[in-house]
Amino acid sequence: MDSSHIYKNIEQHVTGLFSEHQSPKLVFHNLHHTEYVVNKGNEIAGHYQLSEQEMLVVFLATWFHDTGYLFVAPADHEEKSVDTMKLFARENQLPFDVVNDAAGCILATRSPRNPIGLLQGIVCDADTYNFGSKEFKKTNELVFTEFQNGSETMLSRKKFDQGALEMLKNHQFYTSYCKDLLKDIKKVNMKKLKKKLDKKDNEGYDYKKAGGEITEKEGTTKGMQTMLRLTSSNHIQLSEMADSKANILISVNAIIISVILSVLLRKLQTDPYLTIPTIIFLLFSVITIVVAILATRPKVNAGTFSATDVENKKTNLLFFGNFHGMSLIDYENAMRSMMKDADYLYSSIIQDIYHLGVVLGRKYKLIRWAYNIFMVGIIISVLSFALASYFYTPTQAAAGTNTTGSPF
Repeated sequence: MDSSHIYKNIEQHVTGLFSEHQSPKLVFHNLHHTEYVVNKGNEIAGHYQLSEQEMLVVFLATWFHDTGYLFVAPADHEEKSVDTMKLFARENQLPFDVVNDAAGCILATRSPRNPIGLLQGIVCDADTYNFGSKEFKKTNELVFTEFQNGSETMLSRKKFDQGALEMLKNHQFYTSYCKDLLKDIKKVNMKKLKKKLDKKDNEGYDYKKAGGEITEKEGTTKGMQTMLRLTSSNHIQLSEMADSKANILISVNAIIISVILSVLLRKLQTDPYLTIPTIIFLLFSVITIVVAILATRPKVNAGTFSATDVENKKTNLLFFGNFHGMSLIDYENAMRSMMKDADYLYSSIIQDIYHLGVVLGRKYKLIRWAYNIFMVGIIISVLSFALASYFYTPTQAAAGTNTTGSPF
């Protein structure tokens, strides 16, 4: 069998395995990663001008090195990859030396790595070539996603990134080619990852996936802060709109009441038939004003809290009603404690938004009642004035007036 035929069979066989057994959970250890390692293996091997048999060993090992992921757990994938490779080798009658060397190269990729000889070093460096490339950030994201997909226990992003940084620190390239070519970019990747971890620690993020605690995924910080800011702003605007609506009702009905008291009451002496409509109009206006005032009437709490409340995160320090009775020193100390605890801080913001929403709900409910009362009162008052005028007869007024024309 000529070498070109062997290379083609290896590629077609492994491609077929990934096509047949590929799991959607394997977002990193897939055919794309395998092809990447094969290309990098060929690149490194080409630098050392290996023999034809040695090139075949590297080619065979890089193609099969992660096929075990398709069949077994990640911890056992190297052994399964070797078994899969040997089965293919028997079917295609590959030389024993090639198969044995390729098996050694695949097993050398198992952690902790300790490759023996150039060929094993080439395969190990090809497998971790991305550590020293600009693609590391992307591949690290894929590895994290794949780990979460296949793990029964959730690993926090912080712990994963810490593990990735530790892995980069302990990692080494075994070929002089990769040491010279990739060491600088690898250092850059380590600095970026460390900076990312330091930034998240300084911002007080809580990475733990425990129930009841605020957690953030990478890249969601600004989005979450924007959401909280917009929500608070929208609630405040809605509160201002509610107060404005209530003020309109209070002003309009105050004018109506002043007109009734200054004009209509005097007119009742000469037009007593307007008494009932006037009373109805006045009654609905008073009720409307009372309900509108209830909607805008502030409620103030005691304004005190204890150190235990702060320790147990049971008080919202962002609402004035909870601290207006405290001293400046006590409030400042409590605020500093809260700002050191991201979960407490975000919980306080959420509580503040919630309680503001509760107040808004009560306020809009009362304002709706006030507008309904005002609307019904206007309709009933107009109808009562119309009916009183319709059923009014001039004789009713004439009976109580002097018909002689004399002022006496």
